[in-house]
Amino acid sequence: MPPFLPAVAPDAPAPGGLASAVSRLVRWPNLAIMLLTLALVRARLLLPELPISQAILNQSFGLLVLAALLVAAAGYIINDYYDVKIDAINRPDRLVVGRVLRRRKAMLAHVLLSAVGVLLAGWLHPVLGAVTLGTALLLWGYSARFKCIALVGNVSIATLTAALVLLPELQWQLAHHPANSAVWPYALAAFLLTLVREIVKDVEDMHGDAQHGCRTLPLVWGVARSKWVAGTFVACLALLTAGATGHLLLEEHWPLGLWLLLLVLLPLALLSRLLIRADRRQHFRHLSAWCKAIMLAGVLSMALVTL
Repeated sequence: MPPFLPAVAPDAPAPGGLASAVSRLVRWPNLAIMLLTLALVRARLLLPELPISQAILNQSFGLLVLAALLVAAAGYIINDYYDVKIDAINRPDRLVVGRVLRRRKAMLAHVLLSAVGVLLAGWLHPVLGAVTLGTALLLWGYSARFKCIALVGNVSIATLTAALVLLPELQWQLAHHPANSAVWPYALAAFLLTLVREIVKDVEDMHGDAQHGCRTLPLVWGVARSKWVAGTFVACLALLTAGATGHLLLEEHWPLGLWLLLLVLLPLALLSRLLIRADRRQHFRHLSAWCKAIMLAGVLSMALVTL
């Protein structure tokens, strides 16, 4: 057995059982947030005049959501497949591939989930199929190579996050409907916040990344400069949010305006303060959790767009 793996048989159930390990492998909370995002984009940004159930319970949209979630789950699996050695250092308690699930079984699951997702999207529309195929390939490229290149991996994941927000909009336009400009600010915000979180995670994972030849931003530029880069993107996001919040409050759109002010803009200010002071691994883990909470608040704000 390789020395970097825990002394556990490859297919031995982990504490909590195989089902628990697989749910960790595919990051079910992240998949749940993705599902919520897609549903709110369609129900509140694209079809606000319809009841939520009628907007969401649509066969073609349901298949698109399923395709997106399958490809995302496959992306998490292939990421862990390539990260066995790094995760054994950075997150040994969360190791699934190579400990609970054999690596070849993980690769097979990745291929099958990706293929089904791409075929479903392609059946809906060739353009959706091409976009989904590109997503699957980019996730593979990120896991195999891009994540170890300064900023390239960060931008790749941020782009995919923004693309997820735009996916229902793309399907809507392909059905010969006009574009909805309200989707684009959310996509831009998702891009910026994901970029910040990915840089923060790179700082958190420096130890394992350094031992396996990765050249992430903090390893190339150092922690201090990486914090400045992340801070720049936080400032851009804060300006975007402040502009939208100010406009909403001036127009007396109180529910959404106050939500953005209290649950997005103020937490961003706190995030900036924490980022300036961060100098230990646990600090950056805390920052990553803050980014996730702010992103969830941003997603939930879509529910207030038409109130």
